[in-house]
Amino acid sequence: MARVPLFCYAGGCCNAPALLGSLATLNPTAWFLAPGEARGRSIPLSAATEIAEPVKLEPVKTYTGRPRVVIVGGGFGGLTAARSLKGVPVEVTLIDRRNHHLFQPLLYQVATASLSPADIAQPIREILRKQKNAKVVLGEVTRVEPEAKQVVLANGEAVPYDYLVLAAGARHSYFGKDEWETDAPGMKSLDDALALRSKILLAFEQAELAETEEERRALLTFVIIGGGPTGVELAGAISEIAHHSVAREFRNFNPATAKVILLEALPRILPMFPEKLSESAVKQLTEMGVTVRTGGMVTLIEPGVVHLGEDQIRAKTIIWAAGVAASPLGKTVGVPTDRAGRVPVTSTLQLEAHPEIFVIGDQASFTKSDGKPVPGVAPVATQEGHHAGVNIGLAVAGQPLLPFEYKDRGSMATIGRNRAIAQVGKYTFSGFPAWLAWNVVHVVNLNSFRNRLFVGLRWIWDYVNYKRGARLIE
Repeated sequence: MARVPLFCYAGGCCNAPALLGSLATLNPTAWFLAPGEARGRSIPLSAATEIAEPVKLEPVKTYTGRPRVVIVGGGFGGLTAARSLKGVPVEVTLIDRRNHHLFQPLLYQVATASLSPADIAQPIREILRKQKNAKVVLGEVTRVEPEAKQVVLANGEAVPYDYLVLAAGARHSYFGKDEWETDAPGMKSLDDALALRSKILLAFEQAELAETEEERRALLTFVIIGGGPTGVELAGAISEIAHHSVAREFRNFNPATAKVILLEALPRILPMFPEKLSESAVKQLTEMGVTVRTGGMVTLIEPGVVHLGEDQIRAKTIIWAAGVAASPLGKTVGVPTDRAGRVPVTSTLQLEAHPEIFVIGDQASFTKSDGKPVPGVAPVATQEGHHAGVNIGLAVAGQPLLPFEYKDRGSMATIGRNRAIAQVGKYTFSGFPAWLAWNVVHVVNLNSFRNRLFVGLRWIWDYVNYKRGARLIE
């Protein structure tokens, strides 16, 4: 998971600031939106920047009189774009290779047995069922043909468009070492999270039957590569499993003897946060029993072994959380991409060579007015998705398009029980207040009332009993 910010997802905005005195002055639109309930409010037109010259895109008409808008990807950006086109005289087709929208910031909780898949996912058809101008296609887009104005699915079917929104997201990046994926899997989908959950829980089960101490030590060593928010969250959660969730459940060993090691090649973990918060995160992780090692690059991963130069760490469970790359679909549009596979876009989120194509989220390379790139995080995708929808609506109406400006309202990352860090503007805080804020923000902004209720109750139960309710091995 990318860094977890304070922002609005694709639906109603969080009222958490009213619950937290230290956050009371925040604009509610800075918080998470529920992805299944976008109402096109995350970037009101009145808030749009006017630093760039308006771009005019001529309206396109089809034989039906309604332009066809094809959206590739049902993540935060794609779903928000679709919802923002509600009421616009267009025909919206959202294509995704999975039938559900995933609340990715909580994916690690599925991997660590706190939540079940249905708690953080919702069928896309259900989300868009009341939007009469939208339909959903279950399929995988393999390429874009800009000259023919169509996308091609894996089954060979071509879907024509008048406007295209590319929001296919990102995948794992092993920095040219794709062979490492077998021994160090990452986590981007529910399937990844469920496989990782089974791997973590099986390690404890196999340790119970280990015949030698050496074998048991390897089984009880968990290595997480990557010191971003995802790596930190996984390290803290696995440590809590060992020290609390499965404590006193095994007879041949003490689960608390498990070693959780977090590796980061940079000088400090969570480099996107102020140094003071990074130091706080290290302290909190250390108090939980996690070993944090920075400044050392992984040079080789083999079955059960991680190499850091001459140093070796033997571990049966190795998890990759070190990097992502844009979906390879972006390379099919016929324009150069950056090293991460992202497509450069204009200030209005369009391709310069093909202004009918909008690219958003992890697939887009967008530079802010200060010359810095926007981070590859969910709030950027959400805000870009809404803005792309607004601009398509303007194009259909024959109006000039508006430039996009990302509104960064802050960031937070959870570490474990009563432990987290947060930054809101120039203010930083950590520990219990940050942890409480993180929980409130995520519960309020899940994509349905059912999910909010179930997750809220589950977290309360787990907090009281130190248990995890989804400890199933598949």
